[in-house]
Amino acid sequence: MKIAILTFQGFNELDSFIALGVLNRIRRPGWRVSICCPEAEVTSMNGVTVRAQSTLEEAREADAVIVGSGMGTRQVVADPALMARLQLDPTRQLIGAQCSGTLILAKLGLLGSVPACTDLLTKPWVQEAGVTVLDQPLYAEGNVATAGGCLGSAYLGAWLIARSEGIDAAAAALHYVAPVGEKDAYVANALARITPYLPQA
Repeated sequence: MKIAILTFQGFNELDSFIALGVLNRIRRPGWRVSICCPEAEVTSMNGVTVRAQSTLEEAREADAVIVGSGMGTRQVVADPALMARLQLDPTRQLIGAQCSGTLILAKLGLLGSVPACTDLLTKPWVQEAGVTVLDQPLYAEGNVATAGGCLGSAYLGAWLIARSEGIDAAAAALHYVAPVGEKDAYVANALARITPYLPQA
């Protein structure tokens, strides 16, 4: 399973790194999670510079893609050359978007009439793109999920794990990252957010 977390200039560290941490709780051969960038290095909204582990072109071949967010998302969607590099396919990929990453999915035409989640700042721009925004942390339909709020990235990572490895694996990953003394309650709440959007057995 190859998972690409799309991470652009001005990215939000919580959105990219929390998903990275949750997803990397899976330890099995062939499971690879990478920070995928348009350039060799990207710098976050708070000045943290990271080196790309994979390219946007490699994301086309990933089994799953999470589109991260950040303060430069409107510049991303306004750049035709950059958007042309984002060739995602929900018929063969699991695709998630975090906060303003939802705007990227909307502009790529991957949401259509499906409602979505995003952060409060990005909400009017996503609505302007013709997408109904929900007041909840996670929503998924088919192979596409969106999350709103920085800490919603844990739900998004867990949804992806549940889709590929099962609900028990997702629960275990969440249990590891949950606060001590709150683990059972945290996992139960998270699974309640995720379970409605899993295929029924």
